[in-house]
Amino acid sequence: MSTQTLYVDLDGSLIATDLLHESTLKLLRAAPLELLRLPMWLMRGKAALKREIASRVQIDVTTLPYRDEVLAYVRGAKEKGQRTVLVTASDADFAEGVARHLGIFDGVLASDGKANLSGSRKLEAIQSDCGGSDFCYLGDHPVDLDVWRGAESAAVVSRSSSLLRRASDATRIEAHIKPPAVSLRRYLYAIRAHQWLKNILVFVPLLPVLHQLTAGIVGAALLAFLAFGLMASGIYVLNDLLDLESDRKHKRKRFRPFASGEIPVRTGVFMSLGLCLSSLLLSALLLPLVFVAVLLAYMLLTTAYSFFLKTRAIVDVFSLASLYTIRVVGGAAATGLPLSLWILSFSLFIFLSLALAKRYVELSGTPAEVRQMSKDRNYHLVDVPLVLCGGVAAGQMAALVLSLYLQDPQLLTRYTHPMYLWILVPVFLFWIMRIWLKAVRHALHDDPVVFAARDWVSRLSVGIAAAAFWAAG
Repeated sequence: MSTQTLYVDLDGSLIATDLLHESTLKLLRAAPLELLRLPMWLMRGKAALKREIASRVQIDVTTLPYRDEVLAYVRGAKEKGQRTVLVTASDADFAEGVARHLGIFDGVLASDGKANLSGSRKLEAIQSDCGGSDFCYLGDHPVDLDVWRGAESAAVVSRSSSLLRRASDATRIEAHIKPPAVSLRRYLYAIRAHQWLKNILVFVPLLPVLHQLTAGIVGAALLAFLAFGLMASGIYVLNDLLDLESDRKHKRKRFRPFASGEIPVRTGVFMSLGLCLSSLLLSALLLPLVFVAVLLAYMLLTTAYSFFLKTRAIVDVFSLASLYTIRVVGGAAATGLPLSLWILSFSLFIFLSLALAKRYVELSGTPAEVRQMSKDRNYHLVDVPLVLCGGVAAGQMAALVLSLYLQDPQLLTRYTHPMYLWILVPVFLFWIMRIWLKAVRHALHDDPVVFAARDWVSRLSVGIAAAAFWAAG
């Protein structure tokens, strides 16, 4: 390293995220109506926009996804006696917080509400700061080419061979830091493809009529499965974007694609919009209008859950139970099959039990996780007995509703041998008690519905239930 001063970009370079995008999302979660003022702020310039947002939200700089290789490079420069300066288009409040936290920078140059320090303006600020002396600039984006053209050398943080070539045309390349590639598997995890297992609930209305299924009914159910999957994935992505800071404080969730910075926040926003719109378009073109209405209800409820319902104890588990039940309703709406109040009542109790099982598992974590749970979900350690008792009781009530449903005259007239249906009651009781046994023993590490879809005992129970319906028919 021969240059006197090393200037380091923040967004996308020192950290694997963009603070403007993150702070906007945090404002969306904290005060959604404030977003209506964004156009007015932007009319005063991008720097003013950033300052207005920064004055309303705080970013926890201790949890940001810093790039280890970049940190090592900056520390190496400092050890060799170079002056290091953080220079960024992000607002000065955020930049100074990062600099204080890291303690490796001798100065900070950032947007101040009047000047947006990007491109040529960043170069002017750097030249003014270094007094015309040679400098090295570390950046990651094509907009940084304006700075590299005035630099004595460059450190490029990018996987783009095109950007590296253009930077080398502008100045001497001193270092090339290549972030790891993001695999397709990580994108599938980001959209929670494995959570699509929950959508098998749309097939529940088909169980009583297994002996009468047609290609049209099965096809409609499959389309409903796909529509719910796309919509759920879009909301999952949005939920992850709104929970970046809390996820980064969690021992497992901090490795999620958005929390870790593997997938950019901006990409996540487009992913969420694209998935939700695809779901609605598919439903509007290929499924009944009543299904579209059910899907919209699901979208509104799950969005409300992401923004504020999940922070309210008890309300959150009823919301989750409703989201599960809506999938069952959606299956009936897509296929045109009848859905009785018995099935709706059973769904409410069983899914309330499973939602409480999910909360019980989270309340049985480490002390740090329980503290975060108290902050994010408003549950406390003293609530564990209530959650346990309520969950087990709801499961037993589901079994009671099932046994009463099997005596419904309308159901009995539909089957030739309805006595075979009674095997459903002991099978279900065994299954729900096993779920809670797993939860109490801390062996339920996933969403209960996803666990059930993967668990061989649960699949066997479903198989027995399907066989009972078939035999009764």
